[in-house]
Amino acid sequence: MQLYNTLSAEQRAKLIEEAGQKRITLSFYQYAKISDPEQFRNDLFLAWSKLDALGRTYVATEGINAQMSVPAENFEAFRETLEAYDFMKGIRLNVAVEQDDLSFLKLTVKVRKKIVADGLDDATFDVANKGVHLSAKEFNEMLNDPDVVVVDFRNHYESEVGHFAGAITPDVDTFRESLPIINEQLQPHKQDKKLLMYCTGGIRCEKASAYFKHQGFKNVFQLEGGIIEYTRQVKTEGLESKFIGKNFVFDHRLGERITNDIIANCHQCGKPCDTHVNCANEACHLLFIQCDECHQQMHGCCSDECLDMIQLPVEEQKRLRKGQQKGNLIFKKGKSPALKFKKERNVFEEVIPVKVATVTEIRKKKHERKVLVGQGEHYFTKASVAQFTLTNGKVAVGDELVIVGPTTGEERIVLNDFKVNGTEAPLANAGDRITFVTPFRVRMSDKLYIVQKENEYV
Repeated sequence: MQLYNTLSAEQRAKLIEEAGQKRITLSFYQYAKISDPEQFRNDLFLAWSKLDALGRTYVATEGINAQMSVPAENFEAFRETLEAYDFMKGIRLNVAVEQDDLSFLKLTVKVRKKIVADGLDDATFDVANKGVHLSAKEFNEMLNDPDVVVVDFRNHYESEVGHFAGAITPDVDTFRESLPIINEQLQPHKQDKKLLMYCTGGIRCEKASAYFKHQGFKNVFQLEGGIIEYTRQVKTEGLESKFIGKNFVFDHRLGERITNDIIANCHQCGKPCDTHVNCANEACHLLFIQCDECHQQMHGCCSDECLDMIQLPVEEQKRLRKGQQKGNLIFKKGKSPALKFKKERNVFEEVIPVKVATVTEIRKKKHERKVLVGQGEHYFTKASVAQFTLTNGKVAVGDELVIVGPTTGEERIVLNDFKVNGTEAPLANAGDRITFVTPFRVRMSDKLYIVQKENEYV
């Protein structure tokens, strides 16, 4: 019985790209009593492996919390694996606003003490005594009530790029940090104000609403299905989106566009920007906001030190980061002193909507597909020339190429000219060896992709 992944993330990405398989990114949760979470975990892993489902799932005696990527053709079969359990019959699947076939590259199903790390002792209050659930329309209407206090129960790196206008957005790294802070700050309002809360998919509010009712808050309301379901209802019902900016997501995409408002800034140059990246230095991986220009200049790094690091040979990088635990920095946005334009906010006084400037020139998500066409062969340091062998398809002058590798990260280049088997030519075919100038270092482990725009799909 195989209960583990046999392919690396890189191998899985290659298979998805080559197959041209359309996938659906979704999330769901359900609180329920699960007597044997270990067996439940094993059963799910086996069932989902057969459907090529990927993603991150936590199961516990209190229920299940999942973010998944499923082949479109297997979507209904995946739903059936859930509804085979009575407590998940009719479960709402929150389909992502923006899709990316590579949102998840491994299947992880873990048994945890809780499906959300909230730090609460559930035995001390009635977790079933939750707040009133509101639809998108009802939520919008309540936002106009002057007696409402709106609270964002997400972390600071989530709310910085998008939130409901006028919402309290605690400057915290984790959900468990926000609960006592919000409770203390809002004590004067627990009798006379309506507490209106929201999060990404609704799961944090399920527990938080019961906790705040236990703390003496008289009128507690929560956004049904969170920002994801709110956005779906806004689109299908033609409602005004009171949520502005981006919705942060915990997968490869790191965000999905809700409105054209940009309310954040590049942490390196300060210009309007809301694109999250993880530092390209494998020994850092700090999450921060970086614009296109800084990304090109810094090659996806958060600092000069990290930029110097990624230029070293791969083996030297491995030696230097050996024994370092940097995983905790992945979602510690803006904590590096090298980021000169990070924002420090205290927004507990923002209990009424505020006007947020709309930036008209925003970076649109590119609708594209990357097709694997080659493998790195060599990099001529003095000439800054990369060499690849084409293993599939064709490459021509004018094509946009993407070079991807564990150390290189993801770099883009438009092919203005190149050599095929040592001679200048406008076109190369499978089996040819091509060389071209790059402004960055290429490694032998790098893969070469050609970008296909959406209207080029066959």
